[in-house]
Amino acid sequence: MMQQSSYSAPDTSGHFGSYGGKFIPETLVQNAEALLKEYENARQDAAFWDEYNSLLRDYVGRATPLYHAKNLSRTAGGAKIYLKREDLCHTGAHKINNALGQALLARRMGKKRIIAETGAGQHGVATATVCALFDLDCIVYMGEEDMQRQAPNVARMKLLGAEIRAVTSGTRTLKDATSEAIRDWINNPEETFYIIGSVVGMHPYPMMVRDFQSIIGKETREQILEQEGRLPNVITACVGGGSNAIGMFYEFLNDTPQVELVGVEAAGEGLGGLNAASLTLGSTGVLHGAMMKILQDDYGQIKEAHSISAGLDYPGVGPEHCHLQDLGLVSYTSATDEEALQALKTLARTEGIICALESAHAMHYSIKRAAEMDPSEILIVNLSGRGDKDMETIMHHIEIG
Repeated sequence: MMQQSSYSAPDTSGHFGSYGGKFIPETLVQNAEALLKEYENARQDAAFWDEYNSLLRDYVGRATPLYHAKNLSRTAGGAKIYLKREDLCHTGAHKINNALGQALLARRMGKKRIIAETGAGQHGVATATVCALFDLDCIVYMGEEDMQRQAPNVARMKLLGAEIRAVTSGTRTLKDATSEAIRDWINNPEETFYIIGSVVGMHPYPMMVRDFQSIIGKETREQILEQEGRLPNVITACVGGGSNAIGMFYEFLNDTPQVELVGVEAAGEGLGGLNAASLTLGSTGVLHGAMMKILQDDYGQIKEAHSISAGLDYPGVGPEHCHLQDLGLVSYTSATDEEALQALKTLARTEGIICALESAHAMHYSIKRAAEMDPSEILIVNLSGRGDKDMETIMHHIEIG
C-alpha cells in the first residue's frame, strides 16, 4: 500500500500547525516545563513503558477485542462492521489508558495530590481508580448538571476514595469543571499533578494523552490484519475533546486516503440549535491553555455547548484534531441527540451491547455509512465506552419496552 510522507506533530513548542501551544498564567510555567521534561525522559525509559504495558495487560485487560458485529452488519446492509471494544476496559471506557499513564508520571515526579476534571464521569472514575491503586490523594471537579445525569459514576468515584467537588458556575458542565480544576492547579502548583482527561490543554497534554491512547489504534491495526489480512476502508470514532478518536486514528494517519478516517461530533439539538460541533461550526480561539477551534460568539465569548452525552458536551476540540482537519487527513461530521439514541438502541437490539451515548454518535454515522458501502469493504468503529452510566438518560428519552 502506498503511503504518504510520515505525519509528525507537534513541533518542539507544542504546536500542531497553528493550534496548541501553552497559553497559561506565569504560575504554571514551571509546572509545564517540569512535566514536559519528565515526560520526555519517560518516553526514552524502557522501564516506564514496560510497567505501563504490563498494567495495561494485567490490570486494564488489554488487548480489547476487535469484534465483527455480524448482526449489525446485516441490519445496516453493505460493509462489514467491526467494533473496537474499549467498553470492555477496566472502568468501562478508554479513559483508563491515559489516567494510568499520567498516574505513573505523577508518581515518578513525587506528586501525591491528584486533581482531574470529568464530564461523563468516566475520566473521573479512571483517575479515582489509578489513585486508589497508587495510594494518591484524588480530587475530581465535576459540573453539578453532570453529577445529576451521571450519578452512578459519582457513586463509583466516592467508593474509590475520591473527593468530588461540584461546580456550580456557568453551564455546570465539563467546560466549567475544567476551569475550576485549572484554578485549583494555579493555587496549588507545587504539590499537585493535574491528570487531564482528553487531548486538550497546554503542551504537552495533547501529545501525552495521544501517546497513551494510541494503544487503541496499534491493537486495531494488528487485529484487523490478523482477521482480514488487510486494513479497513473506513474508521470512525466520536469526538468531544477527542482522546478516543486520536487514539484510534493516530496509527493510521500515514494510510490515508486509502483508509478514510471520520470523527463524529455532537450536533445536539441540531446544527441550527444548541450543539457541541466545534469542528463543524467553531472558529479559532484559546480555551483552557491551547489554541483550538471553539464555539464562540463575535466577541470571543464561549458559547454554551450541548449534547445528550456529557462526555461530548464541551465547546472546543483538541488542537491535533483541528490540525488534521486543516490537512484533510481526517474528515469530521456530526450526529444529533436523537440519531445517537436510535443508533444506541439498534446496537443493543442486534448485538446485545449497550454502548455509551458518546460512542453512539459514531455508531449512527457507521450504520449509515456502512449501508452505502460494498459488502467486501470494512468499517471499524471505536466503541469508546459502555452505557451503564447513561441508563437514566436513555430511559428518559427513548421507549425501551
